[in-house]
Amino acid sequence: MKRYLFILFLFTSFSGYTQTLTNYKYVVVPEKFPFLKTANLYGLNDLAKFLVEQKGFTPYFDNAELPAEIANNKCKALNLEVLERKTMFTTNLTVILKDCQGNILFKSKEGKSREKEYKASYNFALRDAFTSLDTLNFVAGTTPTTIQNPQQTPVAIAPVKSEVIAVAGTLYAQPIANGFQLINTEPKVILTLLTTSVQDYFIANNATAHGIVFKKAGEWHFEYYQGDKLVTEKLLIKF
Repeated sequence: MKRYLFILFLFTSFSGYTQTLTNYKYVVVPEKFPFLKTANLYGLNDLAKFLVEQKGFTPYFDNAELPAEIANNKCKALNLEVLERKTMFTTNLTVILKDCQGNILFKSKEGKSREKEYKASYNFALRDAFTSLDTLNFVAGTTPTTIQNPQQTPVAIAPVKSEVIAVAGTLYAQPIANGFQLINTEPKVILTLLTTSVQDYFIANNATAHGIVFKKAGEWHFEYYQGDKLVTEKLLIKF
């Protein structure tokens, strides 16, 4: 009986989150998290903005020029916060979404990582925390609907805008903690790859984009989103 009540409580909580969050389209992401010394240290703020966008919201940094819809009414947007709980061997991050009055509308599970390298550890912990939004199964800025029989209801998937960019020279892989950095002949670091549990599949980021690098049909590809457009860069990598 207690187990049933606990499951019912979780379902009700997630349902409440969903109905509340669907009222919002925009999320304001801070340029600097209070637990880090500098803005966008380890690329964590860029990553947070990327993950917010992946969940269906339209994100803006708090130091950017906001669209008139938000600038004229801050209550049109959610505000993202990331909290760190300090422990000796684990990075622990929690994602919070608040309304304009400071009310907490969503609190994620505590994302965890035991990676020793700071950048990788913060990256993995934040991604882990954001998986809490996956269970809500909602689309931002829409009214939730109830599907009586999902197995018999066709789902229309909008076509993805895409762009393919050709290879621009050979990149050389240098091992780092938890992955590789790809350098050109200058030498200049072009891309950072973090290993995953899947062979030939990396979490990737550079100064402007966060995405994935993977091997397909013997070729390496770097995929990331620019707005609603999926960009694919073909890479020549020498390990």
